[in-house]
Amino acid sequence: MILVVDSGSYKSDWMLALPDTEPLMFRTRGLNPFFITEKEIVKIVQNITEITPYTDLVTELYFFGSGCTNPDRRELVSNALSQLFTRAFISVETDLIGSAYATCGNDSGYTAVLGTGSNVTFFDGEQVQPTKQGLGFVLGDEGSGAWFGKKLVTAFLYGSLPDELAHKFEATYRINKEIVIKNVYQRNSPNTYLASFAPFMESNQNHPYITGLLHRGFEEFVKTNILLFPNYQEHLFHFVGSIAYYFSEQLRIVCKQYAVQIGKIIQQPIEELFNFVIERETVNK
Repeated sequence: MILVVDSGSYKSDWMLALPDTEPLMFRTRGLNPFFITEKEIVKIVQNITEITPYTDLVTELYFFGSGCTNPDRRELVSNALSQLFTRAFISVETDLIGSAYATCGNDSGYTAVLGTGSNVTFFDGEQVQPTKQGLGFVLGDEGSGAWFGKKLVTAFLYGSLPDELAHKFEATYRINKEIVIKNVYQRNSPNTYLASFAPFMESNQNHPYITGLLHRGFEEFVKTNILLFPNYQEHLFHFVGSIAYYFSEQLRIVCKQYAVQIGKIIQQPIEELFNFVIERETVNK
């Protein structure tokens, strides 16, 4: 059995190939090794009731995750998974590679992630190329859920949100400075916490303030992460993630402004990624 996982900081999508029936698909919390430990990963996976009957039957496990950017982080995830899937060959790669497989397949092109965090890479049809992007929510993540959430919550705390939005924001989240400080500086996964404010934009995306915020965020993403590529106009740019998906209208406006050619926009790449892996492994056998 082949198991494929697409993991971000907020959630992980799992898809397991089953004989003679539809694949099993389910979701868990995110497994980003920058924010959780090996023991925590083991504990989370142990409690996944959907996969428990199949742990000894999985022969290949392909994990694509945010935070898996260096050998140490990939090894952390691999070690955790190997404790549970004892008979499986385990491969751990970055979410960018997974997104490239899901959008580009075997063709060349750019793939950008706009979810809890943000990143971009060029895929040459076989490998993703090293980039300067992907600095995380403190130094980068322009146009991501964490970036937008940070802008929203700081505007609310500073009192610069328009009154009608501020009242809605306060009624929705019931937060104050102390609560925000504790979650950002003292608790795990501050990027996920900040991104949890981004859905507020969806229900208020027609408000001029939110429209302007989306435009600024996507413009900063394009200027910082796309225009640095000298040949960016020669290839399609594919986007993966909830921020790109739910706010695709504003994203398209900004990309058109800078002559960025948009290809696919996918909210959750797991199905396309799963199909790519299954097809690839079938051909290789």
